[in-house]
Amino acid sequence: MAIKQTDSGSLLEQLSTIPSEKKRGRLRIYFGYAAGVGKTCAMLNDAHEAIKNEVDVVAGYIEPHARPETMARLDGLENIPSLEVSYKGVVLKEFDLDLAIRRRPELILVDELAHTNASGCRHKKRYQDVEELLRAGIDVYTTINVQHIESLNDVVASITGISVNERIPDSIFDSADQIELVDIEPDDLIERLHKGKVYGEEQAKRALSNFFTKEKLVALREIALRRTADKVNRVAVQNSEPSRNSSPYTNEHILVCLSSAPSNTKVIRTAARMADAFHGAFTALFVETPETKEMKDKNKSALRENLRLAEQLGAQIATVYGEDILGQIAEYAKASRVSKIVLGRSSRIRRWFIKSSFVDRLGALAPTIDIYIIPDLQPSSHINFKFKRPSNPSLVDTAKSVALLLICTLIGFLFTYWDFSIANIITVYILGIQLNAVVTRGRIYSAVSSVLSVLIFNYFFTEPRFSFQATDPGYPVTFLVMLTASLITSTLTKRVKEQAYQSAQKAYRTEVLLETSRKLQQAKDKSDILNETAHQLVKLLDRTVIIYSAQQDTLSEPLVFQNEELPANSQAYIETDERAVAEWVYKNNKRAGNTTNTLSAAKCLYLAVRGGKEVLAVVGIVMDKQAPLESFEKSLTIAMLAECALALEKEQLNETQKQISIQIQQEQLRTNLLRAISHDLRTPLTSISGNAGVLMGNSKVLSETQKNVLYTNIYDDSIWLINLVENLLSITRLDNGTLNLNMQPELLEEVIAEALLHINRNSVEHKIETVLDDELLMAKMESRLIIQVLINIVDNAIKYTPMGSHITVSAKHQDKMVLVEVADDGPGMSDEVKERLFGMFYTANNIRGDSRRGLGLGLYLCKSIIDAHGGNIYVKDNFPQGTVFCFTLQAEEVTVHEQTLNSCG
Repeated sequence: MAIKQTDSGSLLEQLSTIPSEKKRGRLRIYFGYAAGVGKTCAMLNDAHEAIKNEVDVVAGYIEPHARPETMARLDGLENIPSLEVSYKGVVLKEFDLDLAIRRRPELILVDELAHTNASGCRHKKRYQDVEELLRAGIDVYTTINVQHIESLNDVVASITGISVNERIPDSIFDSADQIELVDIEPDDLIERLHKGKVYGEEQAKRALSNFFTKEKLVALREIALRRTADKVNRVAVQNSEPSRNSSPYTNEHILVCLSSAPSNTKVIRTAARMADAFHGAFTALFVETPETKEMKDKNKSALRENLRLAEQLGAQIATVYGEDILGQIAEYAKASRVSKIVLGRSSRIRRWFIKSSFVDRLGALAPTIDIYIIPDLQPSSHINFKFKRPSNPSLVDTAKSVALLLICTLIGFLFTYWDFSIANIITVYILGIQLNAVVTRGRIYSAVSSVLSVLIFNYFFTEPRFSFQATDPGYPVTFLVMLTASLITSTLTKRVKEQAYQSAQKAYRTEVLLETSRKLQQAKDKSDILNETAHQLVKLLDRTVIIYSAQQDTLSEPLVFQNEELPANSQAYIETDERAVAEWVYKNNKRAGNTTNTLSAAKCLYLAVRGGKEVLAVVGIVMDKQAPLESFEKSLTIAMLAECALALEKEQLNETQKQISIQIQQEQLRTNLLRAISHDLRTPLTSISGNAGVLMGNSKVLSETQKNVLYTNIYDDSIWLINLVENLLSITRLDNGTLNLNMQPELLEEVIAEALLHINRNSVEHKIETVLDDELLMAKMESRLIIQVLINIVDNAIKYTPMGSHITVSAKHQDKMVLVEVADDGPGMSDEVKERLFGMFYTANNIRGDSRRGLGLGLYLCKSIIDAHGGNIYVKDNFPQGTVFCFTLQAEEVTVHEQTLNSCG
């Protein structure tokens, strides 16, 4: 028994097996013009050939045609068990998509591509199952007949008299990697029917008398051959496009006009075939009028189906707003450079008051555009908006209308009392009708008010009064003029009101898009971008929105943005099965959920935020028990998600650029370090190896004094290398953040004394002294690192000052810090050198002429260590001459008890 997608936890478990493949599988379609031509047999024969070539082949689903020849070819093929789905008490067998994906063969056979799956399956259509197999990297063989292609449905129906409900979008057929046309002569097919190789005896008789006549089969065969040739031609054009500068068809742009009429499907398919034949752009335009919101649910559903059909056939959906349908079509066509307009027309519509036809008027507005009319021979079932049935009356609007008539009548009595002319009273009633058109909804109130105004005027203000008789022969003309003026003014006022409402709608939608763009540009990071997008979607749709961010090949925890006007019940929208649908959208880069044909039992509609071929986030829009998105809402939502994707891509690009910049800096640092080491280590290493070679080869010849000199040189060079390596290791630990500071209170006197024991051997040539404010002066530090700081600074002073110079190491309190200074009376340094002194790899000229030039890491390391201690290091001039290196450490107070212990120790 199949586990339905509504079971708790089951859907997530099923979808967790879906792999994230980058390589797409290949699709081969076995194409025929009717049942029985041998599509399934050809597919099975090729499958056996693939098995001989050591390809892993399984039969996913083969339609049980009860044909012995076909079923015999299943021998030797591994079969995937069918999925059993219970529907209205009947157990149906369907293709098990999840089992096929878990099996992951190289090639799978799936018969009947246009099949509609039973309720409870993941997808509504089998071609959607095949698409998921292809995205999983599995090759697919499948079968289809010509009557199942969407754009050819009406053509086939006109030939056979049968409209097929199971259809596939043309894009599926056109995107196939290979089309295998399976063709036999119509006479041979009819002969097979007579022999019972296609259907049973009774079914074969019915088929031969209806669908399988020779004339129909010849026509269907011709369509199939032509459609296959179109596919081959398209592939040839696509392959040759890179070698050409432009395509001769790039200027063609086909526009089809959408409506809720039943015949509109035929118009859409015709336009799609034209766009395909001309290799041009294809746009489906819907003109939204004030009456659109008053459409019946049946008409709204038909309009949504037509919109979906246009999308399946590759149309770009566009929506414009206005009462003048012809003007909106013409303006959009001119602005979008449309070359051909395809319209539908019913032959049953006749209006005596329209002097020119719809086509003539459209042709006058767009004279440079070709217009194609597809006749509608079906009975018209859609509403004529111009003469639609009025909506139910409103008590509020009725009260407003009555009140305005009473006010106008009272003003009329006042004008009569003041002896005003009748023309003034007529003007008052016309003004009242205009006000009625402004404050009420629906034109019925204005029309009724116009008639009542004439009757009231006649009853109260014409002779004889308080009767509907008129003694003056000119009164009937007056009444007619008054009624006409009232109707015209009310109509114009109502139209202005509706146009103002449409303008407000356009302004609001434009404002939402502009505001979204502005806020996304100002967003600081990925989180801000997603938050702003969600807030704008809630503002636009008045629905709860859920955002899943893509993080490391999975989705993050959902962020719920609740619509404040709706009761807070977000937990139902983030349960396990809902998250599973979002995961499916992330892995497949396709929309799914409510109002779609994939996982339609979900409570939300899930859309992917696409950045190229990568899914950056998944947005869920709550649709549970709410009406589907209107066309304009859907268009704006997609536009906002596109803006969000651009912002996320920009953020990713910025992060990538930062990482690249850091890598470049690290590479430059590594290069400089290697260059410096290779240059500056050569001298001490050469000296060590040379001195060691002299000692090894001439130990008996050399005197003790000469040997001591060589030993000393080797020792000095070794100590220099040890200090260099220590500095490099310390810098590496500090830069990587792996150096953990163990901060402890330490006596400055002991730390300075320890550092002076490890300074350069040449320190005997200088006078070094220590001056402390307090013998018990303490600071918080990592003593080992501060000792290294002092060694580097003192060695630097020894290196850059002449022999006999004075070097003073001092320490004293400075507020809550301890100031340590290393002063010398050497030649000093310029301001330019001071600015660059603590930079990495900076070295100054050595006035001693020492053969070993430093790497410029010592003072850089000192600055890194002091910064890690929260102190400050700087250099200043010593007076009257010389240089003072200063750094600060956090002071540590010494208690009396500690002083006593130290004195006892």
